[in-house]
Amino acid sequence: MPRYEYRCRSCGDTFELSRPMAESAAPATCPEGHDDTVKLLSTVAVATGATGSQGGAPSAGPSGGGGGCCGGGCCG
Repeated sequence: MPRYEYRCRSCGDTFELSRPMAESAAPATCPEGHDDTVKLLSTVAVATGATGSQGGAPSAGPSGGGGGCCGGGCCG
């Protein structure tokens, strides 16, 4: 079951709830009993089995990336 993170606007507490995806937008009450809460955006980390091979193509920029490009296979 997914976990969702919420922040209470009344006391500033941040807390998590496990609930079905269908209930992710339902109102949540903070552990202190306040009803004025907001669901926070969460990030998800995904690991792949890629080894960084670019098929012999040179990188799009200087080593180390920067300028919005990670230097991986996403830019070219």
